[in-house]
Formats: sequence, structure tokens, C-alpha cells
Amino acid sequence: MYSREPVALTRETRVIQIPEGIPALLPEGERVLITQQLGGSYTVMTDRGALYRIDEQDGDSLGKEPRAERSAMEEGDSTLEDQVWAQLKKCYDPEIPVNVVDLGLIYSCEITDDGGASVVDIKMTLTAPGCGMGPVLAQDVKNRIDEIRGVREALVEIVFDPPWNQNMMTEAARLQLGFM
Repeated sequence: MYSREPVALTRETRVIQIPEGIPALLPEGERVLITQQLGGSYTVMTDRGALYRIDEQDGDSLGKEPRAERSAMEEGDSTLEDQVWAQLKKCYDPEIPVNVVDLGLIYSCEITDDGGASVVDIKMTLTAPGCGMGPVLAQDVKNRIDEIRGVREALVEIVFDPPWNQNMMTEAARLQLGFM
């Protein structure tokens, strides 16, 4: 969700600079504007206009409560594939308020049973080949898939063939972003 919430960091905070993907530290007391909080992470802008991503485990520095304790997803009535896609929809580009599935960044999802536990192989792309946030997004995807009970390993590969374009987004994403 987009927001425009000004806060001062309550402690020194680990951040990732957007779009470069470079880790950094912001000092206690730094004034930031929370511009997006989706998928458990926060996008903030400093008074100088620099954008940073703050992971959910550091959300307390923004005065935010951590999300409820993570537990392995239960199978319930859904298939493993349904659970994987549901987890993928919890991953967001820090600059665009649309999940990676609806952005059309997930090219394939293959699930292989490996003796009672599954290996999930994801091929994904980025909106721009030089995006420094690629490894961060790929790690988010891996972390979400690893939460699913019965997944032994999540493999995430960033590919650029075919090149991503706006037509790969869902209709809902294009509408949300004003492309329709």
C-alpha cells in the first residue's frame, strides 16, 4: 500500500539503496517518509530524496510491529503449486506497488518431488536488466517459498529471455498503474 507517513528512525537501521541494491545504514533519528509497505518490507525516502528498502525484521525502527510469527504454511485444501503462487504474490518490487506475479516477472514455476520433499525451481525476470534490486527480489522469492511446509529447496534464477515488457503484466496491474 502507498502511504506518506513521516517518521524518525528510532535506531540505526540496515537498508538497501534503491535501485542500486547497495546495503547501507541510516542513523538513528534520520527522518524518512514511508512511501510503500507491502509484502512485509518498507520503502522509505529520505529528506534528500534517496529511496531505501527496509526489511520487515527492521520495521521496529519505523515504529512498526513485526508481522505475526512466521510458521510454515499448512497444506490445508490447497495444492503445493497453489501455495507457491500464493507466496509469490506476497513479493513486491520496492518501487512498484504490484506483486511480482501480477507484474509478469515470474516466467516459470516447476515443482519436483524429491523423495517426500519438493524442489521448487523459479525462473523470474526484472523490469530492467540492470536493476540492482534483482538479487533482493530473488531472495524475497526464495525466502517466501522456503516457508512452505514440504519444500526442501527453492531455486530462483533471474533470466532475461524473453525481455520483460508492460504487456506481461496482468490487466489488474496495468489498471492499477494507470497503463489502461
